[in-house]
Amino acid sequence: MRSSTFNFWQPPFPRNSYTERKVKSFVLNFGPQHPAAHGVLRLVVQLSGELVERADPHVGFLHRGTEKLIEKRTYLRSVPYFDRLDYMSMMTQEHAFCLSVESILKTTSHTALYVQIRVMFDELTRILNHLLALACHSLDVGNMSPMFWAFEERERLMEFYERVSGARMHAAFYRPNDLDWTGLNHQFFLDVTLFARDCFKSLTEIFAVLTTNSIWKTRLVGVGSINLNDAISYGASGPVSRSVGIKKDLRFYRSETYASYWFLSINSYLGKRGDSYDRFLIRVREMYESINIVLQVLSNLTNSRTSKTFKDDSKVDFFSFFDFLYKVKKNQINKKTKYTSMETLIQHFKKYSEGVRAPKGFSYVAIEAPKGEMGVSIVSDGTSRPYRCKIRTPAYHHTHLLPRMVQGHYMADIVTVIGSQDIVFGDVDR
Repeated sequence: MRSSTFNFWQPPFPRNSYTERKVKSFVLNFGPQHPAAHGVLRLVVQLSGELVERADPHVGFLHRGTEKLIEKRTYLRSVPYFDRLDYMSMMTQEHAFCLSVESILKTTSHTALYVQIRVMFDELTRILNHLLALACHSLDVGNMSPMFWAFEERERLMEFYERVSGARMHAAFYRPNDLDWTGLNHQFFLDVTLFARDCFKSLTEIFAVLTTNSIWKTRLVGVGSINLNDAISYGASGPVSRSVGIKKDLRFYRSETYASYWFLSINSYLGKRGDSYDRFLIRVREMYESINIVLQVLSNLTNSRTSKTFKDDSKVDFFSFFDFLYKVKKNQINKKTKYTSMETLIQHFKKYSEGVRAPKGFSYVAIEAPKGEMGVSIVSDGTSRPYRCKIRTPAYHHTHLLPRMVQGHYMADIVTVIGSQDIVFGDVDR
C-alpha cells in the first residue's frame, strides 16, 4: 500500500505571534425573573469576564403601598397586612405591629399569659423561616437533600399555624393586648413539645450533612464577606450583622427587650469572618436556641393557672378580648346571654367596626425578627385609624448591602450571597 502525505492547512500568520486582546466589561441583567433571586430582584451587573465589577439593585416590582393602606384601616383590621410583608416569618411581623399599638394605648404587659404564647410562636416562626432559608440556600448551591428534610419540619409548623388560625401562612393570629385563643388547648402544647424534640434531631442531621460537604464549604467560606463599618453604615441587623461580631439582638438587650424574653435563659451567637458560611452557622445555631426557648416557655405554661385554663377541649372566652380592649363595663354585657342576645351582638358589631380610639401620640417598637430588626412606627391623631404608619424592614437594608458583598466575586457567587442574606421582596417593596 502506498503511503500518502497529507498537507494540513496552515494559519496565515506565523506561530507564537498571538496578541493579547483586552476584554471589555459588559452589563448583564440578573433577574427580575430569576429562580435564585428569592423574589423580584433585578441586579444590573457589570462583569469583567465572570468577575463582578459592579452590581446595582433595582427594586419596586412588587410594590403594594402597604403603609398607606394601613392608614385607611382600623388598628385591628391592619394586622393581616403584616403577614404579607415577610411572608416567611408571618407572626413576628404581627408582633411588631401589636407592640407598637400597645405602646400607643399604654397597655404593654410582660407577664400576661398571651405574652408567653407570643414568645413561643415567635420562636416557632423563627425556625420556620430559617428552615426555608437553609433549604433554598442549599438548593441554590446545588445540594438538594436538605431541602426535603427541612420542608418535612416546615410542614409540621404550618400545621400548628393552621390549628390556631385556620391558615397555613397568613395567620392574623395576634391581637393588640391579646391573641386568638380558638385553637389553643392542652393537646396543642403537647404536640409542640413533641415537635421540638423531633426537630432537634432533624437539625442535627442537616447540619452534619452540610458541614461535612467540601463543595458547600468551598462555595460559602470567604464569599460575600463584609466588614464592621459596612454593616453599621448600611444598617445591617440579624444574622448579617452578627456574622461580623456585632452583638446586637433585641431579644437580649435589657433596655430594648420586649415580651417576656428577659425571664428566659438565652444565648446569642456571633461570627468572625462576616461571610456566607458564618451566616449559615448563625442561623443553624439560632434554630437550636429557638427550640430551647420554646421548651422553656412550655415549661412555664405548666403551672396551675395555665393547666386550669387549657383543659382538654376548653376555649378561652373570646369576648374577654373586647371587654378589655374596648373598656366595656362589666354590667354592660350579660355573661349568660352574650352568645344569644341580639343586643349583645349589635354592641359587639358596633365596637368591632368602629375600632379602638387610640390617644394622640407616637410610638416606635422594634423586635428581633428572623431576618433582623423589624420596627413599626405609628403616629396617632386620636381616631381609630393610624394617621401615619412606617415600617422598618431588615431585608430592605440588606438589599442595599448586596453590591458590597458581591464585588470581586464570580457571577455564580451572587446566588450564594443572596441565599445567605435570606431576602424576601415582600419585605423590601412593601
